[in-house]
Amino acid sequence: MRPSTLVLSCLLAATAVGCAPSPTGQLEANKDLVRRFTEALNTANWDALDELVTEDFSRHSQATAGPQVNSREEFIQLQESFLVSFPDQRVTIEKLIAEGDEVAALAIYSGTHTGPMGEYPATGRSVESTFLAFFRIDGGRIAELWVEWDNVAMLTQLGLFPPPSEPSG
Repeated sequence: MRPSTLVLSCLLAATAVGCAPSPTGQLEANKDLVRRFTEALNTANWDALDELVTEDFSRHSQATAGPQVNSREEFIQLQESFLVSFPDQRVTIEKLIAEGDEVAALAIYSGTHTGPMGEYPATGRSVESTFLAFFRIDGGRIAELWVEWDNVAMLTQLGLFPPPSEPSG
């Protein structure tokens, strides 16, 4: 078989069975999925999460007190609670690195503390904090998220660390 005939045969076979995305194309698609997820969080577009995360989505974080997140609905509830504390919160992606079905992100969280945050009343102060996130993609959706940040740095920016001393009495 001549080389040109072989190439044509391969192209026809690929067309007949469908073209799988190239590894590079899939990595870019995974990074785009994380970008769309971030935009949905920034705009509180919870309906968009139906197509971006799995129903049994799980979020892991030692930085957040409270229950483990084991579903899309629990994640939305958690995000809504963050909006009570920081209604203008915003995540800005600085860097994304993808490999296989995983995406790592370096990002910045910013917002103004105008609502209660657990036991802490609103301070009216703004924060800007770098954080790391790690996503696992399954079937074109985000299935797992690991996210960690420096709580001490954030509480310091809010004027809450070191903790206020107890009034003497």
